[in-house]
Amino acid sequence: MSTDPTRRALLGAAMIATAAPLVPAIANAAVAAPAMPPLKTVRTDLLEIAYAEYGPAAGPAAVLLHGWPYDIHAFEDVAPALAAKGYRVIVPYLRGYGPTRFLSATTKRNGEPAALAADTLAMMDALGIRSAILGGFDWGARTADIIAALWPERVRGLVSVSGYLIGSQATGQQPLPPAAELQWWYQFYFATDRGRAGYEKYRYDFNKLIWRTASPKWAFDDATFGRSAAAFDNPDHVEIVVHNYRWRIGVAEGEARYTDLEAKLAAAPVIAVPTITMEGDANGAPHLEPAAYAKKFTGRYEHRLITGGIGHNLPQEAPAAFVQAMLDVAKA
Repeated sequence: MSTDPTRRALLGAAMIATAAPLVPAIANAAVAAPAMPPLKTVRTDLLEIAYAEYGPAAGPAAVLLHGWPYDIHAFEDVAPALAAKGYRVIVPYLRGYGPTRFLSATTKRNGEPAALAADTLAMMDALGIRSAILGGFDWGARTADIIAALWPERVRGLVSVSGYLIGSQATGQQPLPPAAELQWWYQFYFATDRGRAGYEKYRYDFNKLIWRTASPKWAFDDATFGRSAAAFDNPDHVEIVVHNYRWRIGVAEGEARYTDLEAKLAAAPVIAVPTITMEGDANGAPHLEPAAYAKKFTGRYEHRLITGGIGHNLPQEAPAAFVQAMLDVAKA
């Protein structure tokens, strides 16, 4: 899950080319997935990215980015609704999820934030998308935030669940009050060899537990979880997840190719593109209060609290609200 950036605020500082269709695997063959177009793939310098595409090819682009431990099914209601409004909607599997694959066995299985942002930009380039509305939650929101901050010309508008999620290893190493540290228990677990082995062995039970704690009032069923759980069968999933959380707290190194980007992100750059941030009223995952990050958005900005027991996976739990935010930010 996403929210280690701007950890200092929790200490009291207020701061603000399409290939052949690909069908996703289903964890339980008896579970029928909701209507979703056959997956497509596109190659970048490092990856063959699997993605779902909705809507007219000539429509304005919207890119929807999932987080951990979720997948593209988080947008199974959002994407067709946006397509019905004329948008070309792209919903990719992040590195380490679903059918997305590395092109080379020698590429580092790197989960650092800059790498995920670079993946998304490379995908947009390969698909001929000059600019898009970006929407995401958890890792996806962080990725969208990074692109909006560093490449604003590529972003027509931003919808970010849980706000400003740009951070650095330096902020990730700052101690938090005990109650806040407790929420990050899995980050410390992943920092150990035992934790890596445990996630490898129990990833489905582990991730179902995260779903329940992050969205305590969401009554999802086994079929819903099973559709997303198929994405965790990716051969690089465990390595990407563990590296992501180890990198955040400085116990794993990144790659030199991303050093300059991470240095820019460590300065906590502002986001000037039109933005709507969102939060569910029952988000059980670590997250900051909106006042802690509001000043990081210097363009047209609005925050929306979505009520009714909405948890961390806001696009899947409150799709109508997420769709409306995407449409509204496009008008800004």
